[in-house]
Amino acid sequence: MAEAQKRLSQTTLKRRQRFHPKRDVRPAVLAKANRLAIRVAAFIGLSFLAVIILQAVF
Repeated sequence: MAEAQKRLSQTTLKRRQRFHPKRDVRPAVLAKANRLAIRVAAFIGLSFLAVIILQAVF
C-alpha cells in the first residue's frame, strides 16, 4: 500500500511539473519578467552605490 502511494505521488509530481498552456504562464513571459527583475535590482544597487559615493565625496 505504501509503495503504491509513493508511486502515485511521484507521477502526480511529474504531471504537475509539465507545462500546461492554458493554466501556466508561458516560459517567454517568465524570462521577460526575470530580465525585468534583474534590471530593476541592478538599477537599485547602482543607485545605492552612487548615493554612498556621493556622500563620501561631499
